[in-house]
Amino acid sequence: MKRIGIAGAHSYIGESLSAWLAQTPERFETVIVDVRGEGWRSLDWAGLDAVVLVAGIAHQAETPDNAPLYEAVNHRLAVEIATHAKADGVGQFVLFSTMSVYGLTVGRIGAETPTAPTTSYGRSKLSAEQDIAALADDQFHVAVLRPPMIYGRGCRGNYPKLAALARKTPVFPRVANERSMLYIDTLCRFMARLLESGAGGLYFPQNAAYVRTDALVAAVVAAHGRRLWRPRGFGWLLTALARRGGAIGKVFGSLTYDQCLSAEFREQTEPTLEETVRATEADA
Repeated sequence: MKRIGIAGAHSYIGESLSAWLAQTPERFETVIVDVRGEGWRSLDWAGLDAVVLVAGIAHQAETPDNAPLYEAVNHRLAVEIATHAKADGVGQFVLFSTMSVYGLTVGRIGAETPTAPTTSYGRSKLSAEQDIAALADDQFHVAVLRPPMIYGRGCRGNYPKLAALARKTPVFPRVANERSMLYIDTLCRFMARLLESGAGGLYFPQNAAYVRTDALVAAVVAAHGRRLWRPRGFGWLLTALARRGGAIGKVFGSLTYDQCLSAEFREQTEPTLEETVRATEADA
């Protein structure tokens, strides 16, 4: 049995992962650690096989005033937590990073795509990746995840905003874009395999199928028993504008990981987009 510490109380990913792993108590035992304040520094993690860091600052409007907060929490605190875990003999450390380390609004990310973050969030996460990776050795394996947008029941971030719009609109333009996304249960299955392996490395978990924005909106509408009109006439214009990035690019542009980056620890079968959206929208 693996004993897993999840660093980040009240985190959507952390609580979802803890609940998922609890379904197989013969394989996993989890403890959620609140890393706000100073209390965590006196905790003994010697009995843990792995620490998963999900705490961090995200989904906030960035300003010059809060830039230091990203650096303090997402970078420096993350390194301190990893250092503490290594000192206590934890064998595996899993850091949740972000697709934002590439600084892209549109594009296809492959193995050779350089990191070039453009936000405080992306820069702080990349700095944490680099400094924590430097701690790795034969006894301390560092695994870094750069997931795309994560969605599922109770999620935060961009999905709830798009879903709220979908529940109100009868029409949404048809645009042939592609987005990498990650359903929370798919992530948890991936994490279970990664934690059992004890491995380090760089990982890009994502759904096996890319998602079209209009198909996602249609799935949300269908989950609430309605139909969506998707006119074709504006697609070419939105596609052209999306290539410039910005707000339109975030909604109608294509931003994906090459699927070959995501082969490790992947399940052979996954639920469909419609199935995942129905589960996500169940309480909405």
